[in-house]
Amino acid sequence: MGKDKVVLAYSGGLDTSVMIQWLIENYDLDVIAMCADLGQEEELDGLEEKAKQTGAIKCYIEDLRESFITDYIYPTLKAGAIYEGKYLLGTSFGRPLIAKRMVEIAQKEGAKYIAHGATGKGNDQVRFELTVMALDPSLGIIAPWKDPKWDMTSREDCIDYAEKHNIPIVQTKEKIYSEDRNIWHISHEGGELEDPGKEAEDRVYTISNTIESAPDKAVYLELEFVKGIPTKIDGKALGPIELLKTLNTFGAEHAIGQLDMVENRLVGIKSRGVYETPGGSILYEAHRQIEQLTLDRDTMHLKDELAIKYADLVYDGKWFSTLRESLDKFVDQTQENVSGRVRLKLYKGNIVPAGVWADKSLYMEDLASFADTELYDQKDATGFIRLFGLPMKVQGMVDRKGL
Repeated sequence: MGKDKVVLAYSGGLDTSVMIQWLIENYDLDVIAMCADLGQEEELDGLEEKAKQTGAIKCYIEDLRESFITDYIYPTLKAGAIYEGKYLLGTSFGRPLIAKRMVEIAQKEGAKYIAHGATGKGNDQVRFELTVMALDPSLGIIAPWKDPKWDMTSREDCIDYAEKHNIPIVQTKEKIYSEDRNIWHISHEGGELEDPGKEAEDRVYTISNTIESAPDKAVYLELEFVKGIPTKIDGKALGPIELLKTLNTFGAEHAIGQLDMVENRLVGIKSRGVYETPGGSILYEAHRQIEQLTLDRDTMHLKDELAIKYADLVYDGKWFSTLRESLDKFVDQTQENVSGRVRLKLYKGNIVPAGVWADKSLYMEDLASFADTELYDQKDATGFIRLFGLPMKVQGMVDRKGL
């Protein structure tokens, strides 16, 4: 009878590189490494060979980029969900997709366990484990950073463990950032970034120019949307992967989407992160421009309120919750008329509106002007304001009686 199997979420980074050997030593399991290709580019080079050399019996490298964009990024984009007004959720909505594929592989391979390298102080542990609980609660979960057998307490300890066991890593004690990259963004945490009083050095930025090194000449882009989904750049139809990669190229060149924030983790800890989201930042601004023309006031305001809740659900790992899926139905209804074109100017970190046209725009120039029109007689506003302000007038009369 063979050993029990565990499917490990494997990135080839520091933590998961040492965990293959650690799982073998401490649990006597056959380790199946699973790496989700969400657009890490060169980070995937040689990963399968590395996993097997480190002790994995098998390594899956799954190209999930298109599903990532169409099934996770686009719903969040259409919802306008931004965590704490800044973070575009690049890591948050990647984890449920990874965990979903891990569950599928575990079922296929007959594995009893899922393992991940998220620490007990972060958000990713919740995102991985809630997804497993929702999709296959029969699977056991091994989280080494929370395991009593795990005696490493820092990334420096992990580096020492890797060196002791001849495990190849790229991290050093000089550049010890924790980085997570996909086609949407790259995040940087840890090391010197843990001090919010220190400015992030230029070397932190991996995929984009600094503002100072960005071109001195602006570039214009025109994006086309159909029902809230981007479909074209400068009149050329592009698939989801090519479209986002193209926007990333333009955005990175012009230092778009750089973010330095202190956020509130789900577990109650404040943490500082530096993010690069070049193409995503462009898409959010372009999408909002069309919504400003096509959504009525009540719908837009309610959608903005629900966007905060949607962002919280995604950030908190509740992607497969009934509430998030229900919100999608509302969002999709609001996107029926969010079709049109947006022209934007990119210049040294700035996204500047340069024209917007919608197929079913609610904006009418004659209504927006100061002149009377057939639809709007300014004298009508007199009676409207009297009625609209009547409760405040009554309150004011009552208050003055007491003077």
